[in-house]
Amino acid sequence: MMSLAEFVKTKRKSLGLTQESLAERAGVALTVIRKIEQGKENLSLAKVNHVLLMFGHTSGPIPIEHETSHY
Repeated sequence: MMSLAEFVKTKRKSLGLTQESLAERAGVALTVIRKIEQGKENLSLAKVNHVLLMFGHTSGPIPIEHETSHY
C-alpha cells in the first residue's frame, strides 16, 4: 500500500506540478505540501483533504476489525 507521502508526491510529479504550484492550486501553504511529502504526522485532516481533492481523492476514518481495536 502506498503511503500518503508517496501518493501525493507521485501524483504531483505525474501532473508536472511543483510543490509550490500544488500548494497554490490546493489553497494551502507550501509548508503543508512539504509536511505531507515528508510524512510528518502532525497534519490537519482538513488541509490534507484540500490537497487530496486535487487528485479526486479524500481521506477519512477507516473502520478496523473490532478484534484489533484498542477500545
